[in-house]
Amino acid sequence: MADYDLFNGDADGICALLQLRFAEPRDNAELITGVKRDINLLKRVDAKAGDRITVLDVSMDKNHDDLIRVLDAGAEVFYVDHHFPGKVPESSALKSMINEAPNVCTSLLVNHYMRGAYREWAVVGTFGDNLKHSAEGLMKNLSFSEQQATLLENLGIYINYNGYGSNLDELHFKPDDLYRLLSNYKSPFDFVSDNAEQFNKLESGYHQDLTSAQSSIPLKSTDSVAVFVLPNASWARRVSGVYSNDLTNQNPDRAHAVLTEKANGNYLVSVRAPLNKKAGAAALCMQFPTGGGREAAAGINDLPAEMLNKFIDAFEQAYTG
Repeated sequence: MADYDLFNGDADGICALLQLRFAEPRDNAELITGVKRDINLLKRVDAKAGDRITVLDVSMDKNHDDLIRVLDAGAEVFYVDHHFPGKVPESSALKSMINEAPNVCTSLLVNHYMRGAYREWAVVGTFGDNLKHSAEGLMKNLSFSEQQATLLENLGIYINYNGYGSNLDELHFKPDDLYRLLSNYKSPFDFVSDNAEQFNKLESGYHQDLTSAQSSIPLKSTDSVAVFVLPNASWARRVSGVYSNDLTNQNPDRAHAVLTEKANGNYLVSVRAPLNKKAGAAALCMQFPTGGGREAAAGINDLPAEMLNKFIDAFEQAYTG
């Protein structure tokens, strides 16, 4: 029997797994993760009867065929996610918690499942997924000072930022290494106090890359939508997601699309629905090849250059009027 822990390499996936493994350690589990957009994780599992597989914060729809394969092989699967799931397989070996509500993330679902046992990490993951209102709701009975709340928010943002990039070499920390480091601390405050160098590395990288992005001129900007294009550069790929979140937080009634140029001439796309109306992002992106996501935030991994104008027209149509 083998154990596998599959998780998105962003803050939500990492913090969801932290909560589970603090309560139920599986020290010999094989960690399978990657950059944030690397979501076809089940294809990397050669499952056998009796294996236990945990999957966190990656689309069931994108992993559907491999999910069927591992279930047919006799593995047990625990699947928690908040993205579009497609058709959920019927199997007694599958236990799933899927909730697509726009104010829900995987860390929140796991927190509910764990009855708040490691709520501080749930707060970090929820802030990282840019669900500030939901994170603040989790903190209501925790009596945090303003400084402590800000620290949890920043940590979530920085861990989330670390997940973006075209490959692992572009990240400050590989997600599995960062998870292992964080897993030594049941409190995020203890992690920060014991690891100033690592925290500062994330913080300084985030601010440096965000400053570069904030000098960008929008390709299109109206009261309803804004489209930005970032260059084919490592810093741009690292910051694309958190820059999208930053734009949304600064302009809560406007939808945003941040496109990053790719070496093949196509675009990596991050879409954020308006903060005050979290809907439509997944439906928009799923109109295009390699698109997917959830109501509030979605993306396209490889938008063909010749479809750029079609995307901008569809984006504006989705969020105007």
